[in-house]
Amino acid sequence: MNGIAVLKASLDQSWMWLMALLVDMKDAPTTFPTPQGGNHPLWVLGHLVHSEASMVAEFIQGKQDPLAKWAPLFGGGSTPATDASKYPSMDVLLAEFEKVRAGTLRLLETSTDADLDKPSKAPDHLKGLFGTVGQVLAMIGLHCTFHAGQVADARRAAGRKPVLA
Repeated sequence: MNGIAVLKASLDQSWMWLMALLVDMKDAPTTFPTPQGGNHPLWVLGHLVHSEASMVAEFIQGKQDPLAKWAPLFGGGSTPATDASKYPSMDVLLAEFEKVRAGTLRLLETSTDADLDKPSKAPDHLKGLFGTVGQVLAMIGLHCTFHAGQVADARRAAGRKPVLA
């Protein structure tokens, strides 16, 4: 298995896990994972959409963040709000995520293993995590998996049974 195939498997599997957890939380999108708060499913979804779009655009393509308008709601350092009306709906975010992920997969499909070793355009202070194109793509899958755990906890807080047992 080459690097492209590994990254595609990671992106596909993290997507599958995340979607299995998210889709049945449409009726409880702002359920916090703990009594002390945390990242609720609606925020997680928006954060992942915004993050993936910005990582691909800025760190790989050297372009502007196409979803910069969502940075105050979902960017690093933002705080999940209890009021769902402050956010785009889950349906809007899911549709946008499908577009963003399709673009990421198209980029991956047109890449070679040598392309994965090319330096990214990430800022110097982030080069440890995002130093190469391959590292950026790997982090996208890892980021989804990390936040899927928060959605799993929110589902339990909402009284739902585990999806992936």
